[in-house]
Amino acid sequence: MKDEIKLEDQLCFSVYAASRELIKRYGAYLKGTGLTYTQYITLVPIWESGCVTVKELCKRLHLDSGTLTPVLKNLEANGYIKRTRCEKDGRLLTIEITENGRKLQDEVKKLPDPPCPDTGLSQDETDKLRSLLHKLLNSLEE
Repeated sequence: MKDEIKLEDQLCFSVYAASRELIKRYGAYLKGTGLTYTQYITLVPIWESGCVTVKELCKRLHLDSGTLTPVLKNLEANGYIKRTRCEKDGRLLTIEITENGRKLQDEVKKLPDPPCPDTGLSQDETDKLRSLLHKLLNSLEE
């Protein structure tokens, strides 16, 4: 039994606070593009594949469709993606990158490196932390 409960001993708080600060830096990094952090991380897997279902996107981003739908609607309204029903299965919604979405990707590629160097971690530490966080996420999802 613990004598006392301390905030700095809580893994959940360390991950939460670090995540908030890193996301804040990404927000500043993306400011000129007009993208929010959530829009950016939503576009990345779409840029990777060119076309993805909402179901796949939810799984990759660890978000539910209720959270993702407004983001996708906004990205579509801005002309970056196109949402269409799958012809073979009308229940599936397919997300496809548009020409404007590709132009935005080119714009993001021209930005300086993301704010990760601001973390004070070496590349090896960054790689190890990312690996540990993936391991944590995978174990929590089981």
